[in-house]
Formats: sequence, structure tokens, C-alpha cells
Amino acid sequence: MTASHTAAASAMAGTPHGGGPKLRIRDLSVVYRTAGGDFTALDRVDLDLAPGETVAVVGASGSGKSTLAACVNRLLADNGRITSGTIQLDDLDVTTAAERTMRQIRGARIGMVPQDPMTNLNPVTTIGAQIAEALQVHGRAQGERARKQAIALLERAGIAEAESRYKQYPHEFSGGMRQRVLIAMALACRPDVLIADEPTSALDVTVQRLVLDQMAELTREMGTSVLLITHDLALAAERADRVVVMHDGRVVETGPSGAVIADPQDAYTRRLLAAAPSMARVKVTPVTADAPRDGLRPLLELRGVSKEYRLRGRREPLRAVDGVSLSVLPGRTVSIVGESGSGKSTTARIALRLEDCDSGAAHFGNIDITRLKGRRLLPFRRAVQPVFQNPYASLDPRHTIARIVAEPLRVHGIGGSRTDHRATVAGLLDQVALPASCADRYPHELSGGQRQRVAIARALALKPRLIVMDEAVSALDVLVQEQILDLMVELQRELGLGYLFISHDLDVVRLVSHHVLVMRKGRVIEQGTPEAIFDHPTDPYTRELIDAIPGKGVHK
Repeated sequence: MTASHTAAASAMAGTPHGGGPKLRIRDLSVVYRTAGGDFTALDRVDLDLAPGETVAVVGASGSGKSTLAACVNRLLADNGRITSGTIQLDDLDVTTAAERTMRQIRGARIGMVPQDPMTNLNPVTTIGAQIAEALQVHGRAQGERARKQAIALLERAGIAEAESRYKQYPHEFSGGMRQRVLIAMALACRPDVLIADEPTSALDVTVQRLVLDQMAELTREMGTSVLLITHDLALAAERADRVVVMHDGRVVETGPSGAVIADPQDAYTRRLLAAAPSMARVKVTPVTADAPRDGLRPLLELRGVSKEYRLRGRREPLRAVDGVSLSVLPGRTVSIVGESGSGKSTTARIALRLEDCDSGAAHFGNIDITRLKGRRLLPFRRAVQPVFQNPYASLDPRHTIARIVAEPLRVHGIGGSRTDHRATVAGLLDQVALPASCADRYPHELSGGQRQRVAIARALALKPRLIVMDEAVSALDVLVQEQILDLMVELQRELGLGYLFISHDLDVVRLVSHHVLVMRKGRVIEQGTPEAIFDHPTDPYTRELIDAIPGKGVHK
């Protein structure tokens, strides 16, 4: 029996983590070559991962946690190099192993669950064929045996009707199901180590819990050690045996997850905890009543809006939104929460007039926006602006930041000359706390948080009255998220902006909202102030959502 099988059997039998580490990292340093010179991404990092143990690596964007994960698989970007240190997987030195050896252990001994399943699954190959390929490449099974094992893996990953699902394509699966497929692929060869890099950051809380439960069950059964990369401290506290905190490429604190969360020793760890939405201060003035204030006309009002879609292979239409009503006042934030498929994003698209409702009424002020067409839509487009989840996908990579922010001005013929636009862009960048030097840079040269600030600056260019934010902070680490939320609230107070805020992050929703709507299967099942929804939910589904919040009660 091999050492890895012994470790697996020991972990499956429920024995404590013992013996030597499965993964041992010592004195690891990594440097990237950039146009501005060498950048040190990792600085003398030490880390141990015991057989069957889960270790969470947490830190803000740029802390080095994803670079660390890339080193374990020896998949650094072309401009990166390991300048010192060793990575030992049992008796194998990963840092000096030949590339042929690394190709043999990637997938077989080191599994990987990446963040975005849609970009990591081949859209033109069936789900089953992709899992079977993982078995075939490493000689674990061929032909019909590979097919049967792939179906079994899908079943164990929690995919119902696995045999028929085997023949489907990634676009026919929900986000949570696609992530389960990646887990099945990563564990197909029963690896010694599983690297999970932000595996559930884009999933709603109920799906996140199901996916993580499934991953934990499978890794526990196989005795697999897990390196969990996350910016979610509550998730780390709930799911990991130990936590490693990284900052500027260095490990600043490590220890049992409960001890690190309850009694952090390093100032940076305390800063991360303070920025977590579940720990943060209240950023909006609580509203004492849900009724509109006297003299204020709603910016946006939806009354009984519904939307249906015809889907391939389905006889009856899918009612994505079913009789939804809401009202957004100036200077107020109305949030919509619910799991994937609840209809919250479709409601946002109706509010933006990116979708036409099939029935009901949608008004902006006293204007029926459902009747607007062509050039008559332009004043509405100026007054209502979106900020979407992925700022990299919504910013043209070929254009400078100055051109991106000025684009709405050009489209609407505002601001005059290029010099005038340049001055306006400088003012907008200053308004979102970005340096003027950003104007001549490109999106790929900015961090995720900086790109989201650019998206907000572009939304502000036309001086809108309402901003629709669809998962606008869900992919950001807690420090950047805190900055964006602070900026949102400050701009709301200064400019009287109304926000329609779509999110699956319930802690954030509680923090920034004046009014909350809970959606399920296209309908609003409960609504009220954040205090009413979170402290005294009346619907069982709302209670289920709240109970699924990662680390609920950890900070109390």
C-alpha cells in the first residue's frame, strides 16, 4: 500500500491528522517580471498541509494566495518564477520536477477546483466526456468503464439523473451544478491534495452550502487534503481546520481557524475581520418605516411585472418573474435577494429596460418606460445606469480608462471637446478615489477593486438618479468590498442616488439596505426593513437563506 493510500485510509477511518505533512512548503519566494520591474509576489512562505486536513489561505487581492496555489501545481504565469524555496508533495520536490512529471501528477495527485466553472468547462464537449477524459488521460479507466465511473462521480457530486445529465453541455447546467462537475473532475483520480481556489464566491448561500458540503463529504471519504483559497473569513472559519493569513506575499498569521477568528494576533488579520460585512459597522441610517416619505415621488416603480421565457425541450414557458412590485425612493437602497433562478437579475434587467416585461407596469418618475422606444429611451438611459458583477467583462480591454469613462458622454453628446471630456473624467476618477494616472491605463493594469471603481465612475458620468447594481461587489475581497460599499453610501448621501441592489451576499445586503425583498421562483415571498427580514423572518425560505450564511454566529 502506498503512502498516499495509507493517509487516505487513516483519514477515512477518522484518525486525527498525524505523521508528516502531505504538502510541505518552505521558504517559497516568487517574482514576476513587469514593465515597471520585478515584483515580489511571495516572500519566504512556509505552509504545511497534513493528510486529510483542510487549510484555508485568506487575504485581500494581491496578497499572494492565488500565486501560492499556482506554485503547488507549477502553473505560474509565463512572467513568474520561483526564486527560492521548496514544495514537497510527499517525497516529490515540485519545484525541481520535470514538466513531464508534473503533467502526470496534475489531476492525478493534485486536483484543482477553479473559481469560474463556465470558463473552465469546454462549452462544445458534453459534461460526461469531460469527466471521462480526466480518467482516461491518467490511465484510470477507458471506454465504457470510464463512462460508468464518470456517471458515478456525477451522482456522488450530487447531480440528480446523472446518466441523462452525462450527455448534456455546460450551458444546460446551473452555476452550482457546473461547480459540482468541476469537483467531480478534480476528484476523479482520488488526488492526494485538492486546491479549491475561490470555488463558491459567485454562488448564492444555499447553493454554496450544498456545494461545499458535497466537496467536504467527498474529500473526507477519499482522505484528500484540501488547500482552500478564499477571501471569505466566515467561510474559512466554518470549513477549515487551520487558517493561514497572507498579506503582501507573506504569511502574517496562522493557527486553528477558531483561534485565529476569535483572537487574531496580527493587525492585518484584525483589519480583515473588521472589514467583513458580518462584523462591520452599520453604514446607512436605519429606516423607521417602509412607507414613502412625504413629498418624495419614487424614482422607480414596478407594479405586478411578469416575464416568461420559452426554453428548448420544455413544453411550458418558464415564468422567471411573477407579479413583482417594488419602489425605489431617492437616497434609498432597495435590495433583492434570493438563490440562483429566483428572478432577481431578470427583475433588474426589466428595471433597466434591457428586458421587456410581458405584463405589469414599470415607471421611472411619471414615465411608463415599457412604452419607450428608439431615441425616446435616451433620457431614461441617462437617468438610470447599471454596474454589473464582473468589471473586467464590462470594460473594453482595448480602450484606456479615460475612453471607457468618457464613452457615455460621447454617446449622449455631452461635454463638448476631448479636452472637456478629459477634465470630466479626471473629476469622476477623483470622485471614486482613483488617481488621475489611471486615466491612461488599461483595465488589465488595474486590480478588481479599481476596475469596479471605474465601472462606477462610468455610471456616474451622466449624473444618473438611479443605479442598478447587479452583484456588483460579490467577487471582491473584504477590504476592496468595504471601500466600494463606503463609496456607494457616500455618493448616495452626496447626490441623493437611489440604488436597486441585487446580491446573494446577505451580510452585505443587511449592511447597505433600507428595504429588502426576498425572491423565490420569480415571486416576492417576503419584504421589509433589514431588521425585520434578518431578525424576524416569517417565511421558511427566508429562514433557510439566513441559516445558510457561512460562519453564521462565528463572530458573535
